Amino acid sequence: MAVTAALGLAAGLSGCGGGADAESGTVSLTVVATNYGDSVRKNSEGYWDRVALAFGAEHPGIDVDVQVHDPDEVDEKVAELVERGETPDIVQTDSYSEYAARDLLYSADEVLSVPVQASFVRSLANAGEMDRAQYGMPFTASTRLLYYNKDLFAQAGLEPPKTWDELVAAARVLKARGVAYPIAVPLGPEEAEAETLTWLLAGDGGYTDSTNRYDIASAANVATLTWLKEDLIGEGLTGPVPPGDLNRGEAVEAFLTGEAAMVNAPLSLIRQIRDSSDSVPYGAVPLPSRDGKETPTMGTADWVVAFRNDDHRTAIGQFLDFLYTDKYVTEQAAQYELLPVTTSAADAMRADKAHKPLWNGLDTLQNLRLYPVAETNWSEVATEIRRRIGKAVTPDGDPEEVLESIAKVAR
Repeated sequence: MAVTAALGLAAGLSGCGGGADAESGTVSLTVVATNYGDSVRKNSEGYWDRVALAFGAEHPGIDVDVQVHDPDEVDEKVAELVERGETPDIVQTDSYSEYAARDLLYSADEVLSVPVQASFVRSLANAGEMDRAQYGMPFTASTRLLYYNKDLFAQAGLEPPKTWDELVAAARVLKARGVAYPIAVPLGPEEAEAETLTWLLAGDGGYTDSTNRYDIASAANVATLTWLKEDLIGEGLTGPVPPGDLNRGEAVEAFLTGEAAMVNAPLSLIRQIRDSSDSVPYGAVPLPSRDGKETPTMGTADWVVAFRNDDHRTAIGQFLDFLYTDKYVTEQAAQYELLPVTTSAADAMRADKAHKPLWNGLDTLQNLRLYPVAETNWSEVATEIRRRIGKAVTPDGDPEEVLESIAKVAR
């Protein structure tokens, strides 16, 4: 879809360079965005339509044309436009490093006002940095929490676990009571990189070290996968399907139907539960750590990037400042069970009982750890994780060997 904010024939934008329509005096911005809709919820076209029209009412010298594409189409569409020399002004997608490495992007401080840039949640702003400059402006965020079936827990006399020992103990009780999946662990090829990072962080590891460089085969990561293999999966506490063959969608479906008592999932599971014909009484907590101490929570984010076009730089900045007002940050987060990316919107949602289902997620915002998207080869590394990680936790698997093989791709 192309949505155009029809913005009148007012005088050209003050401070903006060339690129304005010679007759109307307007500046035309092109925005390419990602659709977050599904078969149940209204897609993202309506959101961008409202933003563009409201912006146009306040900035009659700027036309905004928004093209919304499905997630699996956006990167290809943008690549085609760049190749044809028709580079869009603004893109909203799940990565930024490739174009930043080619020096095609403005940094955030080149287009945003100081208050807007300072308003970003710090963990998200940091994740948008490459070579100490922020090129990725966070647009949406989510986090993985451990969802548990309150009925199954109550019937078994259990409380949400806070340590790995408590997690194993609870899973044993649930298994003895006939629960098919005491805890579903989806390490299948659909999205294994997310489930893997969730566990690695809980074990004091992760994909990167303290300097944000790859450290995939660290001792902490080997220890975590070894524990998963021997203490959880090895005891048959993860269900009838081997984790390497279980995809996230199947694990979530098992939770929705009551077959799984626990599952790590994004906040969008709240919407799936609400839309499901099965009424699942659920609770959500951070995944327990090895010793019960607080560890970073796995998070994901999508990004807004601004392509270099000096004729449009001022107009780009004005549109982005408008996009990041609390009204639109909150609206996007609330509609799709996502986390807001600015501290002011997060504080407002945390204080509003209407957003109570998101409170546990909001509490993790300042301690999120995201994929290493600043690494230009992250997509190749993620593919390798999806392909190999399930083998690490099979009866004959070798966690260290598998992690080393993935690390070679990262190097």
